[in-house]
Amino acid sequence: MSFLELLKTEFIKVKRSKMIPLLFIAPLLVVASGVANLQNYFSPEYTNAWAAMFIQSALVYAYYLLPFSMIVVCVMIVGRETGNNGILKMLALPVSRYALSATKFCVLLFYLFMEMAVFLIVFVITGLVATGNTGITEALPAMYLLKWCAGLFFTMLPSVATMWAVTVLFEKPLLSAGLNLLLVIPSVLVANTPLWIVYPYCYSGYLVSCSLHDFTSKDVSTGFNLFPFLPCAILVFILSLTIALKRFGKKEMR
Repeated sequence: MSFLELLKTEFIKVKRSKMIPLLFIAPLLVVASGVANLQNYFSPEYTNAWAAMFIQSALVYAYYLLPFSMIVVCVMIVGRETGNNGILKMLALPVSRYALSATKFCVLLFYLFMEMAVFLIVFVITGLVATGNTGITEALPAMYLLKWCAGLFFTMLPSVATMWAVTVLFEKPLLSAGLNLLLVIPSVLVANTPLWIVYPYCYSGYLVSCSLHDFTSKDVSTGFNLFPFLPCAILVFILSLTIALKRFGKKEMR
């Protein structure tokens, strides 16, 4: 069975799952509350309304709600296989367990992409309503929004790989979910220390924090520097994914 056939099978498995509605919960909550809070301060003369709304919405979303939703998806993907010893039947097939783990990780990345797309769509719709109600004529900054949503997606990759590795290492759902949640909670604190560079759970939040600082401090830019972030993020991603690939199903194969 080829990798593409395995991937197709994985998507068939999750097609009828309850994971799709999860993609809407976090974006709806954070965007609706963030834009609603800012709308009270808007006036027709307000400038940079879209940037203000995006930062207000994305800050909590990047630090907590997006990671929380990905943790739930990780647990649900693994839980679907461990239920009724389904993983034993799956490992009995003439298929590499590394390939099985890789296909499940691809499904996880697909859900990450879909959630970012939902966040962008919900934000644009809510933002258009807010600017229309307050008489703001500022044009929709499509490239600005696409750039930052893409940034959130790519900075989440090391975090998602780490979450997947933790979920594979600790098979019990409560244990893996609890440990991942425990690692997410202090991310906002770690982001304000030099240790943020080695803590993948805070990467996306740190990105939004940099945009917030640039927004409030017009004269001083603290742009998200790709070096040394990029080499460190790639290393974390490769290491976490390697652990997940090697440990997936190893216990059941004994």
